[in-house]
Amino acid sequence: MTHRPNVAKELALLLALSALWGASYTFIKLGVETIPPLTLIAARTLIAGAILASVIRWRGLSLPRDARMWQRFLFQACLNSVVPFTLIAWAEQTTDAGLATILNSTSPVFAFMLTMLISRHEPVTDRKLFGVAAGLFGTCLIVGVQALGGLGHQLWAQLAIVAATVCYAGAAIFGKSFRGLDPMMPATGSLICGAAILIPLSFAIDRPWTLAPSARSISALLALSLFSTALAFVIYFRLVQTLGSVATTAQAYLRVPIGVAIGVLFLGESVSSTSWLGLVCVIAGVAAMAIPVRDRHPVARPTVANRRRDRC
Repeated sequence: MTHRPNVAKELALLLALSALWGASYTFIKLGVETIPPLTLIAARTLIAGAILASVIRWRGLSLPRDARMWQRFLFQACLNSVVPFTLIAWAEQTTDAGLATILNSTSPVFAFMLTMLISRHEPVTDRKLFGVAAGLFGTCLIVGVQALGGLGHQLWAQLAIVAATVCYAGAAIFGKSFRGLDPMMPATGSLICGAAILIPLSFAIDRPWTLAPSARSISALLALSLFSTALAFVIYFRLVQTLGSVATTAQAYLRVPIGVAIGVLFLGESVSSTSWLGLVCVIAGVAAMAIPVRDRHPVARPTVANRRRDRC
């Protein structure tokens, strides 16, 4: 018998993941005030990986020792953190935040296309297609369609953000290969591998021992590492297995209104006049992508008489 996940619980986790990653925009904005982007990302993965490794040890478990598994962790790290984090950090130096948010929210589009054209590891339905389109349209309305006015300027930076979203989509699909593992294992393994790549780069480029980060940036880094990375990655790898790759990438739509709301509440930012309509579109899109369709022809349960007959 196939185990069906508790849909309400998984949707609550999807909302939590969206909030954790939506808050990361604010944490990063505060962090890079006095910490260079590459060093911030390197420290983020190192601290988060160390936290999760400590939790695994506290639970009496141990990380896999199979070299082949660590190769998969390394590949996942490149798709989920090293490459996209670096591309986005570089691109946002010259790309407007609104346009970057829209481009960075297109991972469900690419997850849907990769699933339909290449992997075909889960059903691709018209319902999911509607969800992808509605969510993307809602994101544009929330950020403000005027943000699209910069499309085409600083083309290489914008293409870098799109490439990062393709990586995120690929990571959600490849994450399905860790089925059967405790979600904490691929989360920890990929973060450790990511730190192993990023820390030497940080030392070579930023020379972090010469930096003097502010208490505000350090606090933002710690919050980014603990909540928006360590906890978020564990939830992410669980959802990839329970909701599927395309549905899990729906958090890219949800984290936009959450990130905007956090910016309004704590950073004094303003929102566009179309935000409420955009929020409705995002909710409709996420629902279409993440809520499974009920089976209209459920398998009949065996009657008492049938069970008795089967025993004979």
